[in-house]
Amino acid sequence: MSTEIKVPTLGESVTEATIGQWLKQPGEAVAADEPICSLETDKVAIDVMAPHAGVMGQQLAAEGDTVTVDALIATIEEGSGAAAAPAAAPKAAAPAPAAAAPAPAASEGTTDAAVLSPAVRRAVLEHGIDPATIKGTGKDGRITKDDVLEAAKNKPAGAPAAAGTVPAAPARQEERVKMTRLRQTIAKRLKSAQNDAALLTTFNDVDMTAVMESRNKYKDVFAKKHGIKLGFMSYFAKASVLALKDIPAVNAKIDGDEIVYHDYVDISIAVSAPNGLVVPVVKDCDKLSFAGIEKAIADYGKKAKEGTLTMADMAGGTFTISNGGVFGGLMSTPIINPPQSAVLGLHRIEDRPVVRNGQIVIRPMMYIALSYDHRIIDGREAVTALKTIKEAIEDPTRLLIDL
Repeated sequence: MSTEIKVPTLGESVTEATIGQWLKQPGEAVAADEPICSLETDKVAIDVMAPHAGVMGQQLAAEGDTVTVDALIATIEEGSGAAAAPAAAPKAAAPAPAAAAPAPAASEGTTDAAVLSPAVRRAVLEHGIDPATIKGTGKDGRITKDDVLEAAKNKPAGAPAAAGTVPAAPARQEERVKMTRLRQTIAKRLKSAQNDAALLTTFNDVDMTAVMESRNKYKDVFAKKHGIKLGFMSYFAKASVLALKDIPAVNAKIDGDEIVYHDYVDISIAVSAPNGLVVPVVKDCDKLSFAGIEKAIADYGKKAKEGTLTMADMAGGTFTISNGGVFGGLMSTPIINPPQSAVLGLHRIEDRPVVRNGQIVIRPMMYIALSYDHRIIDGREAVTALKTIKEAIEDPTRLLIDL
């Protein structure tokens, strides 16, 4: 008896997805609630789970195919996996005749290439790493691209390339890789923001001395009490709340010929994920404590790395904070996240000479940038909002007394 596997509901207004990767092959044993394939939507990757134990049957769509909600994509047969694999899907290529050379068998303990994503497979080949030697940190122990890069960094000089890898040819080469659905959506949204919004960016710099002293003084007690590290992002989230409450237009959006003002602050925090930049939303930042904000950010960071962010995690958002400083960026002009009207860009902290009380002193300084939609946010409002954030960071007491 066969059980049909269909594309699940993907979220509000999302009607189609792309088959990202088949995690189970025909004939393999499948446990109940085990992921059998991943779907890439416009925002996140979603695993399709097996409804019950059995044997993976036909795959009715190939990796890279676009499928719609409720479309039949596979079957699960009764059994334990010992039976021969069922016939391949009509779209799949027919098996090669017996005379054809067999594919190299994976040695015991070697990671099956079928469970590696295309990006991971490329990284393995580029760096000559044997995937069997890598401990995966992704969901269910899957190997991520970051795992491969870390293994390559720790690879001894002169170590032999993994078996089966091909030495790089001396001639120049090109590789064409289809953009993932997520990357395509990022490209469309960013271009749409440039085309539709009247984008402008205002800059300021922040003396991080007070925040760094505060963090260093309380980080151990904070971690002991709340079970989470005290980072800089919660300070900037709280400072942004002050600015957005004072300047409501920065927390607003355009809907047709109307401006929608929000009496709440839901901050989208840009997070780097294996397939691109994603922006999960920390809701009600104006009501959360420092610990609540830090815990939400840490949870989203973990889920982004594991590829388990959901549509609900990404929904909404009235303002965005993007921290390019973690990658060493000195200054940038971030692009707003539609339909939001503003985004705060953070950058690296570095010691610079500044004048204090007529004396040149060294201070840990950071450039900050606010990009905004000039259609609803005036220059005065944008500059004031950024100045409010600067002043709150330079004097964190303001965060406690709402100044």
